[in-house]
Amino acid sequence: MWSDNQTARDLLNFQHVADIAAERIFGAKGQPLSIGISGGWGMGKSSMMELLHIALQQRVAEQVMAHSSAEAAGLDSEPPDEIRFVHFNAWLYQGHDDARAALMEAIAQSLVDHAEKKEDQFGAAVVKKAKGLLSRVKWFRVASMTAGAGLAMYTGSPLPLMYSSMVTAGSGLLDGDLSSGDVEKLKTAYESISKEGKDLLTAKKEEEKIATTTPPKAIDAFRTDLQATLKEMKITLVVLIDDLDRCLPETAIATLEAMRLFLFLDRTAFVIAADEDMIRESVRVHFKGALLSEGMVRSYFDKLIQLPFRVPPLGTQDVRAYLMLLFIDASDLRSDRKDEIRDAVCMRLGQTWNGARFDRAFVLETIGDACPPDLRSRIAIADRIAPILTSSPEIRGNPRLIKRFLNSLALRASLADRQGVSVDEEVLMKLLLFERCGTAEAYGALLSTVNESTDGHSSKLKAMEDAVRGETSAPLDKPFDDAFVRDWLLLDPPLGERDLRAAAYVSRDNFAIIGRPDELSPEALEILDALLAATQPSPPLTEKTKALSFRDAAAIMDRILIKAGEETRWGVPAILNGALAVASVDERHARELSSFLASRPGPQLEAGIVPRVIQLPWGKDLLRLWSNKTDLSVPMRKRVDRELT
Repeated sequence: MWSDNQTARDLLNFQHVADIAAERIFGAKGQPLSIGISGGWGMGKSSMMELLHIALQQRVAEQVMAHSSAEAAGLDSEPPDEIRFVHFNAWLYQGHDDARAALMEAIAQSLVDHAEKKEDQFGAAVVKKAKGLLSRVKWFRVASMTAGAGLAMYTGSPLPLMYSSMVTAGSGLLDGDLSSGDVEKLKTAYESISKEGKDLLTAKKEEEKIATTTPPKAIDAFRTDLQATLKEMKITLVVLIDDLDRCLPETAIATLEAMRLFLFLDRTAFVIAADEDMIRESVRVHFKGALLSEGMVRSYFDKLIQLPFRVPPLGTQDVRAYLMLLFIDASDLRSDRKDEIRDAVCMRLGQTWNGARFDRAFVLETIGDACPPDLRSRIAIADRIAPILTSSPEIRGNPRLIKRFLNSLALRASLADRQGVSVDEEVLMKLLLFERCGTAEAYGALLSTVNESTDGHSSKLKAMEDAVRGETSAPLDKPFDDAFVRDWLLLDPPLGERDLRAAAYVSRDNFAIIGRPDELSPEALEILDALLAATQPSPPLTEKTKALSFRDAAAIMDRILIKAGEETRWGVPAILNGALAVASVDERHARELSSFLASRPGPQLEAGIVPRVIQLPWGKDLLRLWSNKTDLSVPMRKRVDRELT
């Protein structure tokens, strides 16, 4: 299986772009710089940012070595500036923190940590100045905490802040549903606001009072102090902002607005990875009602970016190389050998414009005689499917979707092995390719021909293969009459004379849904349709579900969980309503749902699901299983821990 996270291993031949961006940051020599890495969802923006991070670290190490060598030779040499990296993901804070304050705090806290670590070198005065930045961030938090902030600044009293924050925190008093959590919120709000307000109003120096009285002066003071701190610490601050295009419009714009506070400060570089189309849509939503031309929407983001980089789209050769490198990366070859092969592949890709050959033969030749047989067959698969994965509108050479395709293939091969089902991986691959890239109607029709045959051979499929592989390519009937199906039928191996029952069985996450209708009673089919369409809990529907036989309820749960497996965000997806309704029928169904939810990857789980499951008899046990995951988001971790304490 291949991870969906960003990688420090360049499998997309992006290193040259990352190196150029790193050179520009070093070439700026302390001058402010903003870099944009743009590209669609799943195209490798985060991976390119990670490669940039590594490239900068390597250049710092080279400069340190050069300085040491010069000193050893008795030559005058200025020690190079350090680079301090700040990784900021606005999506993690969305809905749980103010994006502006969160970014400012991340920057300030990074400098405080560095100053404290090297206090002997910098001195106590620099540490104090760095901590002063953090104190200013606290002022911004207090100022934005409530609508009463403006009144507080005007009157010089923290009472409006205290009152508004306590009302917000103690909303349970107003709705009649007071919990221990509400009491704790009231206590925390009182202590926090009173302390912050007291700190702000008891500033010892008059100039400090002025600086913390109005937002413009506070912002100017923060910028001045930040620049002075960076200069005294001899640091270049590189802020890496990722996943901005995953945020809601308000969070995305708030983060960009926060970034403006730091732009054009010496010794700073900002690198933003985002889908430009998503950012432009956020601008439209943020300024809804305003008459903005397309040029005005585009210029909002462009004005923030001095140096734009676009993640290059993958062509057929790139997809072929990516597939092969993924297979090589997952093989049993030695790590150093994998690196050598990857370097050779990336170098060859850079020469294909000049007619250099890149194909299966080149890769096998590069690997040499030590190529394992299973890797050899997978490289052959990659060579064949690369054109379709590049041209298919459903994938279009998207690296993330290619990984998902290969992970689905590996999962089905594992299921076949675990259940003792003998099936050729090439057959699984070709069937999965149809499922992912063809229409649902065509895929369903294809599997129906397999399901209806007595020996697993599809006579319809054989006829279509003969039609497109013959000397005169005959037209195809609906729903198979499109370019993808024609390309798929030409792809080896042909399947018309193969028994496809085993492959269809392993692929039954869709096969079961389109199976024969007599598997469920008419009443159960009606309830299944209603459960799949439910967008909110329905007590009448739940009662109807409870009246089903155990067999029908089990079959319905199977189909709902198959559908639920397509979800990638587990806050409160609509499918959860149907699943919970079936779980209420029998504790065995509840255990099945609990096991399914417990197996969801940590990054998919969102805090919104906790209130739905905590009230269930098995909810606490499920939360304990989730708490053992190491990759939960910060909000999810906090919510789970809160309910378990």
